[in-house]
Formats: sequence, C-alpha cells, structure tokens
Amino acid sequence: MNQPALHLPDVDDPYVKPRLHALPRRAAVSEEMAPPDVAWEPPLRGRSRSLESWSDYMAFASRVVGRFHGQFHLERFDYVHPVRLQPATPKRMKRPYIASVAYTEWGPPDAPVLLCCGGVANVAARFHYLASDLSDRWRVICMDWLGRGRSAWLASQGDYSLATCSEQLRQMIMHLGGRPVTLLGSSMGGSAAIDLIARHPKLVHQLILNDVGPHIPAPRRRRRAETIARHYVFRTPAELQRRVGAAQKNDGPATEEIRFSLTFHQTRWSEEEGGRVYRHDVRALQAYQQSAQRSLLQWDAWRNVHCRVLLIHGMLSDALLDSTMRRMVRGKRIAVLNVPNTGHTPMLADRNQIAHIRQWLDGRLADGSRLSVLHAHARDPYPGSPISFAPASALR
Repeated sequence: MNQPALHLPDVDDPYVKPRLHALPRRAAVSEEMAPPDVAWEPPLRGRSRSLESWSDYMAFASRVVGRFHGQFHLERFDYVHPVRLQPATPKRMKRPYIASVAYTEWGPPDAPVLLCCGGVANVAARFHYLASDLSDRWRVICMDWLGRGRSAWLASQGDYSLATCSEQLRQMIMHLGGRPVTLLGSSMGGSAAIDLIARHPKLVHQLILNDVGPHIPAPRRRRRAETIARHYVFRTPAELQRRVGAAQKNDGPATEEIRFSLTFHQTRWSEEEGGRVYRHDVRALQAYQQSAQRSLLQWDAWRNVHCRVLLIHGMLSDALLDSTMRRMVRGKRIAVLNVPNTGHTPMLADRNQIAHIRQWLDGRLADGSRLSVLHAHARDPYPGSPISFAPASALR
C-alpha cells in the first residue's frame, strides 16, 4: 500500500498545541569543543536508501526527526504587516493586519541570541543541526519566513517583498527583547539582513552571511525562480528523493539523513493532493520570480554595515561571485570561510563548518581571516538512544 503511515495534523490545527514540550536533554556538551577535523575529506556521495512507500518514509522520518525531539520549542509571535508594504491593495482598503510567524527556540533563554533565517524557499528546520550544536552557549532562534514553513501567509502576492522580510526581522528582534543579536542569513535571508542593518544598525552587532553579498546576478536569480515558482506534488517517496538529489551540488557533501531532515520539514502530507507538497505559499515564490528579472544590488546599504561579518562562500556558487567578495571586504571587518565542492548556501550541518562558526562567535577567529573548510566525517545518524517512533508533535 502506498499510503502515509498516519495522518499528521498541521501545526495550524486549532486542536493541536503549537508548543513542543522539552524532554530531558542529552548530556551537556563539553566546555572545550573539539577542533575542526582537517585531516579527513569524505567522498561526495554516499549510499542511497530506497523508500518504497510512504509508510517506509514515515518510519525513516521518525528516527531522523527524533534526533532533535525535546531539544527545542516551537513558538509563535504576531507580526503586524504595515500599510506601507501593501502596494497592490487599494488605498481605501489598506489596514495593518496580523500574521503569525513560527520559529524554533533552542538553548538557554538568558544566552546571547543567534537569529537564523534562510533563503526564499527555506524553512527554519534547515538550521536544526547548527542550532543543536550551538545551543550549549547560544539561544538559537530559527525563523520561518511569512508564506513559508509553519508561518502564516500574507493577504496579497504584492505583500511579499525583500522589504517585508526586513520588517519581519525587525519585529522578530523586538519580540525577542529588542537587544542587539547576532544575525545569520542564508541567501535571501542575508539580503534581508543587509537591508535591516542599513536601516536599524543598533539591532545587530554581528552578521553571518551564508553565500550572499550585495550583488546577486539576474541570470542566477531567474534560474532559481524558474525552479521554485511552481506547485509540486510528490506522490511517491522516489519523486521526492529525486528532487533532493538535484540540489546536491548546491548543498555540498551531506549524508542522506541530513538531506532527508531538510526536505521532510519543507514538505507536508496533503490529503487533497494524495502526496507531499511544499510548505509554502506559491504566491510568495511568484513574487520573488517577478523581482528576479533584475540583479539585486545593495551596495548603498552595504556601505552602512559596520559590524563584524563572517562570510561563508560555497566555492562553486554562482550567486556570490569573486568580484563581489573582493569589493565586499574593502574597509570591512570580514572573516571568510570557503567551502569546497559546494554551491550556493552550504547547509551548515557539517561539524567543521559549525566548529569554525563557533570559533568566530567566540572571538577566536580573527577579523580578516580567510580559511578553507574541509568536510568533516559523517555524523552518527542516530546518536544516543533514539525513540522508536517520534510522537506526532515532533513530526507534524
């Protein structure tokens, strides 16, 4: 039978409590973290698991997702969409309105905040491995953009814009207390971060840009938009696995479990469609497609970014060009991590990448450093004693 193993209620179901109550955490991470493993470089591809049915898929999901169960809370806050960001709404009908923003929260509530936001089609769960590894010393917040993941959708396609993302970041920081944060932005998340800092420099004291700069060429943006601005239905696990494989060059070397974790949270079961569909509003991606007909240029905003910056560069990237990087570093406090065999936006699940990010956060990676980051040995896919089947609250 090619049926889902169980019906999983969506997080917006009013009968489902949106908070994941933490179970006892795994043993605390040692104060002295292991240094990056620079002596080992894995092959690019690993063994591929064949998932014949949705029951097989859900059984595998329970173990992969169960790795993080109890380590974080799923939270929400009310974003207020302002009138100025409603360009397509007739003037007489414009009103501020509320949309719920979902985010996961990891680590001690009194620790410094690391706020993570992904690209145009990413979800908060993209950062699960990073958040898990850094949550011993950081309060890691991973946010779903409006129209993606578990966040609400906006009223009009025209309401989705880079300015809206920047405003969502501002309101998120104010919701967290208004104190300066360290902001990590992948792709569009980095573009929104640059815009935010130019407008509100006091809200961010450190910035991590994951393969993004003030210039993204139009041809690259158009190619990306053509791929994502459509509705997909995956009626078999094999279809979903093929879609995952197509992104391997960009993501870089990663285990099957890491790729599965990402795509599992990017999709949900749709009873109406008879398969899994992406957790996003297609209008949000169509709005991106309209803006992607021209290059993104933020050099004026970039001149107003004066905080410390860590720039992570996928060395096969066609979005962050060498010419852009040379111009970015002029007169700035920037450390650069180059990631080989990887295209646009490394997944940041690799232990070596995370170890270098930790060093930079702790001030042990000097401004102006330029390093190549070799790929770490694969993680244990099921550490500790994984639960035999993750509860529905962890799988929805």
